[in-house]
Amino acid sequence: MGATTFNLADLFEAAVDEWPDREYIVDERERRTYAELDRRANRLAHHLRAQGIGPGDHVGIYALNRVEWVEALWAIFKIRAVWININYRYVEDELAYLFDNADLKYLVVEPEYVERARSVAPDLPMLVIGADYEAALAANSEARDFEPRSDDDLYILFTGGTTGMPKGVVWRHADVVMALGGGIDVFTGNKMDSPTGFVEKGRNGFPLVSYPLPPLMHGASQWSVMGQSFLGNKVVLRAKFDPADVWRTIGAEKANLIMITGDAMARPLLEEYEKAKDSYDISSLFAVSSSAVLFSQTCKDQFIDHFPNLVVTDAVGSSEGGANGITQVSKGGSVEAGLRVKGARDSTVLDDDLRPTPPGVMGRLARTGNIPLRYHKDPEKTAATFVTGPDGTRYVIPGDFAVMNDDGTITLIGRGSVCINSGGEKIFPEEVENALKGHPEVFDAVVVGVPDERWGERVAAVVQPRVGTTPTLESIQEHCRLHVAGYKVPRQLTLVDTMVRSPAGKSDYRWAKQIAVDDARS
Repeated sequence: MGATTFNLADLFEAAVDEWPDREYIVDERERRTYAELDRRANRLAHHLRAQGIGPGDHVGIYALNRVEWVEALWAIFKIRAVWININYRYVEDELAYLFDNADLKYLVVEPEYVERARSVAPDLPMLVIGADYEAALAANSEARDFEPRSDDDLYILFTGGTTGMPKGVVWRHADVVMALGGGIDVFTGNKMDSPTGFVEKGRNGFPLVSYPLPPLMHGASQWSVMGQSFLGNKVVLRAKFDPADVWRTIGAEKANLIMITGDAMARPLLEEYEKAKDSYDISSLFAVSSSAVLFSQTCKDQFIDHFPNLVVTDAVGSSEGGANGITQVSKGGSVEAGLRVKGARDSTVLDDDLRPTPPGVMGRLARTGNIPLRYHKDPEKTAATFVTGPDGTRYVIPGDFAVMNDDGTITLIGRGSVCINSGGEKIFPEEVENALKGHPEVFDAVVVGVPDERWGERVAAVVQPRVGTTPTLESIQEHCRLHVAGYKVPRQLTLVDTMVRSPAGKSDYRWAKQIAVDDARS
């Protein structure tokens, strides 16, 4: 029959009723059908309700990818509470900030993180995954006897981004389903007009096996899991990313689609495959999708070289703006032009007066329609990001610079918060990084601006070389001049043994800038 609202828990339960015996979630230890996981989520929901958790209360999930992560998310939504994603890479100071800012009332926690959680929130009630968790489920009913839910129930996604402390993006269920959950088809722009559309779409397709590689603490993986759930598909989870294990798991579970986060996963995956390709069965795999961070043309070309029949896509989106566009990758794309995507429904480019830019003129990427309500407890950032144009249209502007093209596609230029200003010229690190990663001796790279007496800032490259190589500044410059304008070519090179990334897995521009500045002073 299907759901009657676009509430996330309603959409999941509709899938359970349609495909109860289909395998749903698989991790290293457990396998659950739709009906099995639903019953366990009901038990957990009753336990949470007995602890005083109710509509609107915030419950943290602090764990690695595992079946219980998914059970907890559905249990929390079933009682109209709000689950909060906890980044397991956070140290105590970051964790203390998040626990406080998120107004947590309860925590579902992995055993290895209990001590850290209790050190920053000793009085917070917690349920530890393992024996205590199983006892709590056993003591409660599996009945699905919860109050009616609403399109207006809340979902909050905490996002770390490239700078600053995490921010909680507050969405209505009905809006986030459209922006991130597949309610609006990112390829066609078609908008689902009824909640029953998900089950109908699942009936008309064939069951897929999806394997999102990033941690569930990130929005990209959350929506990969939830979006596949509504269609009756199977989802494979692994606690941590290991390239060899990924290729083995694809063969063992017959995965059809893997979801990665750009070069951070693509490069080690490709290196492992090149070493042992004959030992892996990838006959089931037909699609690779990347989102969230830079997916360089070099890595895209390598994927296509190895898997010429694979559909490789690169998506643009954000926690605040939802899906802004997607492109199907082809070999030999330009590293200079930026990422050109088919603009998603309701995506546009605005000037400083919040008016649409003419084709070819750079502005800020924006989205209207189904967008978030606000940032949690941050009216200043809310006012800066969620704005109303001169015609009364409400937009979200996450901070990316872009150009609208004549054909309606959008070219993403780069993130404004890390833009380099050198002699008045704007230089977007992503463009230079994309060029750098095509250098044969560069394994990973981050580009930052460092102080310069003449130009204000100069372009500095922080590079992790490939094993056994030592790239020089001259060779880096010679390579980059083939792909980017002269003023964008790095003027400084700092080599590092290991590239540090932010707790969100993105390029850590603060760390890279400090490394480059220290190197310039030495």
